[in-house]
Amino acid sequence: MLKRRLGRTEQESTIVIFGGAALSSVSQEEADEAVALALEHGVNHVDVAPSYGDAELRLGSWMETHRQDLFLACKTAKRTREGAAEELHRSLERLRVDHFDLYQLHGLDELEDLETALGPGGAMEAILEAREQGLVRFVGITGHRPPTQVEALRRFDFDTIMFPLNFVLRAHRNERNDWERLLRLSGERDVGVMAIKAIAKGPWPSEVRRYCTWYEPFDDQETIDQALWFTLSQEVTAAVTAGDVRLIPKLLHAGERFSGLSPEEQAQLVVRGSQLRPLFAQ
Repeated sequence: MLKRRLGRTEQESTIVIFGGAALSSVSQEEADEAVALALEHGVNHVDVAPSYGDAELRLGSWMETHRQDLFLACKTAKRTREGAAEELHRSLERLRVDHFDLYQLHGLDELEDLETALGPGGAMEAILEAREQGLVRFVGITGHRPPTQVEALRRFDFDTIMFPLNFVLRAHRNERNDWERLLRLSGERDVGVMAIKAIAKGPWPSEVRRYCTWYEPFDDQETIDQALWFTLSQEVTAAVTAGDVRLIPKLLHAGERFSGLSPEEQAQLVVRGSQLRPLFAQ
């Protein structure tokens, strides 16, 4: 699978990142099958968080045997120094590792939370202390609102960012979901860019949900190909797999066959997206 440089980290990550959210509520056997498949396809970057159910526990045995082959990214949704420090050390134990390659402030969308996390007694103090101790190599931020991440980059020199990027959102662009400014700033500062929700079709139309994802995903191979390729045709390093193990094989297949979309092909997808109801419309 194609690899791309993750900004200033100099990490060469596969264009598909294994998203630990898919392991939140599966058995160890199901998790082993999904991780083994990803490794067979050459995936070398794993993203996980303590909020993903049992995902850290499911990955533990793999980290023991494959740690040297994987760029491991973890997160904290805690905003205070004490909470983040406690969560970071717990994740190290659950994953059976002695350090993280990347540790991220997770799901940080509100400016108030940004103030807390970066302020006195905030989570960033714990992360920087962990970096000084060799427990963390790089520091990142994730969220669903690009404008908040633009502000975050102004206040702290993050190594990486992670946010939603897909053709449906492009078709319904507004000031809360527009990623263009964030991409430009990231490029200027050599910040590594990771995309999520590449195959998000939109909110579930009813209470009936066929997948574990909190949004309705595209699930046919052709549309997954087009959706993932659209995302990877932007200025990003990689896209994270969706939160259901049943979708991982199709995303890996699409990633291995990645073909950059022309401006005309991207425009056609955006027209298609305009007929759909997007996530983060407001």
